[in-house]
Amino acid sequence: MSKNSPSIRIADLGAHTGQSVEVQGWVTHVRSSGKIAFVVIRDGSGTAQAVLVRSEVEPEVWERFGSLTQETCIRLTAVVREDRRSPGGFELGASDLEILGPSPQDYPIQPKEHGVDFLLDHRHLWLRSARQRAIARVRHEIEQAIRDFFYERDFTLVDTPILTAAIGERSGLFATEYFDEGTAYLAQTGQLYGEAAAAALGRIYCFGPTFRAEKSKTRRHLSEFWMIEPEVAFNDSEDNMRLQEDFVSYIVARAVGRRRVELEELERDVTRLERVKTPFPRIDYGDAVKTLQAKGSNITWGDDLGAEDETLLVADYVTPIFVCNYPKEAKAFYMKENPADPRTVLCNDCLAPEGYGEIIGGSQREDDYDKLLARIHEENLPVEAYGWYLDLRKYGTFVHSGFGLGLERTVAWVCGLPHVRETIAFPRMMNRLRP
Repeated sequence: MSKNSPSIRIADLGAHTGQSVEVQGWVTHVRSSGKIAFVVIRDGSGTAQAVLVRSEVEPEVWERFGSLTQETCIRLTAVVREDRRSPGGFELGASDLEILGPSPQDYPIQPKEHGVDFLLDHRHLWLRSARQRAIARVRHEIEQAIRDFFYERDFTLVDTPILTAAIGERSGLFATEYFDEGTAYLAQTGQLYGEAAAAALGRIYCFGPTFRAEKSKTRRHLSEFWMIEPEVAFNDSEDNMRLQEDFVSYIVARAVGRRRVELEELERDVTRLERVKTPFPRIDYGDAVKTLQAKGSNITWGDDLGAEDETLLVADYVTPIFVCNYPKEAKAFYMKENPADPRTVLCNDCLAPEGYGEIIGGSQREDDYDKLLARIHEENLPVEAYGWYLDLRKYGTFVHSGFGLGLERTVAWVCGLPHVRETIAFPRMMNRLRP
């Protein structure tokens, strides 16, 4: 191989037109007419086509081309040429080719239809496909947008525990014995700790993995997923919803603005995403029940909304909507009792359009010590595990609100995916622990 050519990424080819460079990557396609050969490679930053002319390369180079298979890792020495017909707009006129890592001809994922279970069993290789790379880049953009949104608004990132003695939701728990301290649980939420941090820092958010031991096989559920949970001192329920709609609009606009190529690869209709503008419609839970009943749902007042109910409710909207003030019994113990109707709590679910369902659950938190303690008793929760949480109402209680956005559900909606299992590199579901 040439020692005089710089090694560059495919994404940077445009800055080296007319120059000899080295490019390293994995083979996706090869074809040959006998005199001219074409090799398409990717390196993580992009895809490029290289051309080898048999009469212009050494015999051993042509022989190495003949041994190339899908996913062989290679290094090319080539001159960069502008070519609008080629992937990325540039072509590589190759003079040398070195095999860095051979790939047997039995590469499991071929350019044909494969079953979902097969692809999940080979997830470590499935990630290399164009579709999965596009999803990963959209997810990355959304994650960066999340961090930028809160940084620009002077929120402090607080890392909350994954192992905890206090539960935040009613759904299933993953439990483990924790030395001599008894049973610990994998965190369902960082919220309770976020409330403590909000009393110190005012505006905070946590961003990390959360766990739900629900035996659910729906397209919206994972056992391990990532949550973004801001908590804001002195924000009431209305302030909370305004923050949510600003947040969702920001990250959707960011994905559309910076990842349009990837969304096109996914065949996503971005015009639907471009309609996501504030303010989002607000529907009281009681009115939502009436609307759903009129549409044929069997829901009655007091029930939580199921996936079918959520889909019915958003059918008439192009933006996400808020459903507000659910019955107390349908929601978590920490939500603030609604002064206007004590049967309900000051909370909201943010439902994405196109049938993607709840992407955010939020509420004003109960700031009255006695009412919070009563709710802990009603839920038969161990008071001793929540002593520190009650202290937040004992020492300088304050109005505060927050919410949790499920990253995978949001990515699924933005990308237009049918199932959340494609939104994370290695999904964990009730029937899948490997790879």
